[in-house]
Amino acid sequence: MAKKKGRGSKGQKRGGRDDPAWDRTDVIEREHMHNERLERYYKAQNILPDSEWEPFLEALRSPLPTTFRVAGSRQAAQLLNDTIRDIHVPHLGGVVFEGEQVSPPQQIPWYPDGLAWQFNVAKKVVRKSPEFKKFHSFLVFETEVGNISRQEAVSMLPPLFLEVEPHHRVIDMCAAPGSKTAQLLEALHAQDTITSSSIPSGLLIANDSDYKRTHLLIHQSSRLPSPALMVTNLDASIFPAIKIPSEQTTFPDHTKARVAAKKQYQLMFDRILCDVPCSGDGTMRKNPGIWKHWSPMDGNGLHSLQLRILQRAMRMLKKGGRIVYSTCSLNPIENEAVIAAALKSIPGFELIDMSNHLPGLVYRPGMTSWRPSVSREVNTEFATYQDYMQSLDDAQRSSSKMLESHWPPSATEAESLRLTRCFRIYPHLQDTGGFFVAVLQKKSPVRPLGAGTATSESKRSADDVEGLETSDVKKPKLDANVQPASSEIARTEETEEDGEEPIPDEPVDEPPSAIIVDTTTTASGSEPKMRFKRGKTAEGAGAHFKENPYTFIEPTDPIIGACRETFDLSADFPASNTLVRNPIGDTVRSLYMVNDIVKSIIKHNDYARIRLMTAGTKVFGKQEGSEAKRQGTDSHFRVLAEGLPVVLPFMGPKAVVNAEFAALKILMEAYYPVTSGFADPFRSMIEAKANGSYVARFQPGQLGTATLTHELVLPIWKSNVSLTLMLDKRAKSALSLRIFGDDITILAREAAARRKEREQSIAEAASSETPMVEDDEEIESAEKSDAVADPEET
Repeated sequence: MAKKKGRGSKGQKRGGRDDPAWDRTDVIEREHMHNERLERYYKAQNILPDSEWEPFLEALRSPLPTTFRVAGSRQAAQLLNDTIRDIHVPHLGGVVFEGEQVSPPQQIPWYPDGLAWQFNVAKKVVRKSPEFKKFHSFLVFETEVGNISRQEAVSMLPPLFLEVEPHHRVIDMCAAPGSKTAQLLEALHAQDTITSSSIPSGLLIANDSDYKRTHLLIHQSSRLPSPALMVTNLDASIFPAIKIPSEQTTFPDHTKARVAAKKQYQLMFDRILCDVPCSGDGTMRKNPGIWKHWSPMDGNGLHSLQLRILQRAMRMLKKGGRIVYSTCSLNPIENEAVIAAALKSIPGFELIDMSNHLPGLVYRPGMTSWRPSVSREVNTEFATYQDYMQSLDDAQRSSSKMLESHWPPSATEAESLRLTRCFRIYPHLQDTGGFFVAVLQKKSPVRPLGAGTATSESKRSADDVEGLETSDVKKPKLDANVQPASSEIARTEETEEDGEEPIPDEPVDEPPSAIIVDTTTTASGSEPKMRFKRGKTAEGAGAHFKENPYTFIEPTDPIIGACRETFDLSADFPASNTLVRNPIGDTVRSLYMVNDIVKSIIKHNDYARIRLMTAGTKVFGKQEGSEAKRQGTDSHFRVLAEGLPVVLPFMGPKAVVNAEFAALKILMEAYYPVTSGFADPFRSMIEAKANGSYVARFQPGQLGTATLTHELVLPIWKSNVSLTLMLDKRAKSALSLRIFGDDITILAREAAARRKEREQSIAEAASSETPMVEDDEEIESAEKSDAVADPEET
């Protein structure tokens, strides 16, 4: 979901799910869910016919249903979805709580393959109904390991409209907390199987301007490890040019020799997601505090930032590429006004018709007319920007923050821009949050005759590429309060057409390491221009960037040699795409794997300049500590669970052992089961192996009431007399619940023992002269200590 305006003293969002007040039922009572300014403003915009106004407000005041999406590769997701549909939903179908029938989860009608679900159940039902409590535990554990994404329904829409394919180069401009990023990764990995991952040729850059939120983004994306992923920490409105080597060997006849001889070009993208920061009034159902502080000026203040982000995306898009712009706001100033201004400022783009893309989705078309408020008290009397400016004296004009782009285009312009192709999602239509989506495409220009002139063949300078951005972003008061001059627009039209060559748009000899903003403005009032300065790090970018470097190791390095030997890696293992992330001289503890395009970007760009937080996925880790010393193994590296799907296709039979379903149960029930406790032939096979890291292939089978329907591949570690399943505790619990229908891990047994001890203590205290009293909060706190926190997305 797009980010909301307003942050606390340490950059934390106010009123979100991280806020302790969120769990309180007395934050705002239903009868207090009124805001006269909000209702008057949206009435003035005519966002809905009168007949829908009351159902709309009623929906806004109702709690948001719980929604989740089955994540991961298509094959694995379908298997888990079948489990939900065929086992859990029938089990929840007949639940009666306090005399009332409780509805089971239902599939969201417009989500492809039925992989998204929704249910509306009160918290007390989840806490006290045994059936729903068990289902909730299932959701929590599966969410922790990345098989389920707790995500608002409308938040799932933007990635679906992008239609990402494995070869696409994609950027998510404002990615945190990462639920949409996960959807994009899944699309890149559409060719994955249940047990192994493909290495897509495409790319996903997940960017966010908030440093702390990038770590949340990294955590979320780690649930679907990918060699094609990069995470950056940059201001999306001035996202720098990323250079890559020339990938083109043939050029059109009219291409100048100096252009064809260029060695490096700007990376251009096939798909761009702009889920921009917004006022967030579409999230009122899960963030009721908005009822108290909503103001029309929130949207007015964010309009410029949203426009600059979209303009920057448009300048990074390949011809034929697609941008999805989205907000969780209902305000046309943040939605259609941004789209209209962007389309007018940069020619060569169009809104495309996606009305039939998701059958079952109920929406309203985009608006073509609106009236911005010029004050907090909802003053919408001015039909045009000119009317408003004429009402001000000279001093008021110079201090006004209202822009011409706040107002709608003329009726003729609105029709030509096809603003009705935008999507407006209202809460009362399908019991969701409020949302806005627009899908833009870059058209292929028609080159006029005689286009081989020097003017049309010249490439854009860095100034042209960044011409409409400023550095004063994400501040409550924005300095960019005037529109680009006509001369600026004309120059943009000229360079945009020129940029549509078959070669990448922006050739760069030595792309700059810094972005400098020239704050001088022309007499015509055009926005500040950006220029690049060589040899220095951008202020606020690399200057204070303290992340570890990225160092590719040679395929002949002894570490690679040891891994080849230990894991029987095939000759086509991409050893040259393996990197380490530690200061020179430090011990190597982890090996990362990236694909070719990620490697190219890292090698040809200053990682501090692009503020690269992480790249690729960990595949091997060093086995350290007293345990490794005690095991006395010569091999210090083990294959990691998160990287196993990536390296499994390259692993030979020496590193893989076949195992029965019964062996999995033993490994789940104990931390270090001894090898003598397993049955043959697995016992004999594993005892004959040297100590170290292996991969176990568990074959499908039946064990009591439990059924393993498909082959399961997991990492194990063999020591002198025992084995260890190399999964973290939560992943083990999730796997146990999925396969055995219960948590049979030792962690669960220990938690059950602690609960039993507490119950006995309470019973003994109740029978004594001084009874022990525990209120509901104390009991709930004790239960939480034995369970995993609900990881629902903020």
